[in-house]
Amino acid sequence: MLTGKTAIITGGNSGIGFETAKGLLAIEARVILAVRNTEKGNRARAALMELHPSAQIDVMKLDLADLESIQAFAEEFRNAFDKLDILINNAGIMAPPYSKTRDGFELQFGSNHLGHFALTGLLMPLLANTPGSRVVTVSSRAHSRGSVDFANLDGSKGYQAKKFYNQSKLANLYFAMELDKRLKENGLQTISVACHPGVSATNILKFGQREIPTFFKSIANLFLQPPDMGALATIYAAVDAHLTGGEYIGPVAQFQRRGYPALGTPHANATDQEISLRLWEVSENLTAVSYDFERLE
Repeated sequence: MLTGKTAIITGGNSGIGFETAKGLLAIEARVILAVRNTEKGNRARAALMELHPSAQIDVMKLDLADLESIQAFAEEFRNAFDKLDILINNAGIMAPPYSKTRDGFELQFGSNHLGHFALTGLLMPLLANTPGSRVVTVSSRAHSRGSVDFANLDGSKGYQAKKFYNQSKLANLYFAMELDKRLKENGLQTISVACHPGVSATNILKFGQREIPTFFKSIANLFLQPPDMGALATIYAAVDAHLTGGEYIGPVAQFQRRGYPALGTPHANATDQEISLRLWEVSENLTAVSYDFERLE
């Protein structure tokens, strides 16, 4: 049980995030739905309260495409809470038309990776001071088809929506693994775990603002991982007591597309230490969020 423990779920109002919230509430965690649209967040909260009438559920505004919003969220959370047990970096954008965040980053790299990088860094002092805390970052099988194009991170030299999605999910995995490495090197007890939901129906049913036809949704739901199954990997990564950090959790059936979660292995794309170090440095520079691990010891 997670009685007395607090978890933040980015994008917790829908899809994998909503199903993850259900799972954590069922074992008595206090859940913060960190969402861009608080109206949708409040509707999700009402639905969750119907399932768990005595649950503690908070809705807080967070726009991962806006560093000012991330700063405001972190400050509000730090003022309201003196600990953070679980941070779940779940929210994601997939394959929108070319656009940029408020700070000028390509939208997918900016939201999916840089937003979570900044959020985690700003909340790290709380995590470091909460015994047994962990960071869970949701990647994707798509990381295996990704590469980090440091010369074109903003897409100004050419943009392909799916290619930039793959890049953002590869960055998520590099971040999760590098974070755990640095936590351990500095003797901190917080762990970082990565996961993926398989090929979940929620991953392809919307491309940016474009909905696909209902007919195709029906077909997809016959073959792809439903959201409640996809969320099991995140829940596993968030609560399993045997994890020590640095693991990659996801479905293992049908070429990692479906089924129950287990320990997996990242693609070789995500194992280049030079890229990992460079991505960390670039992320700190772009977000102006530095991880001062020595001060956290």
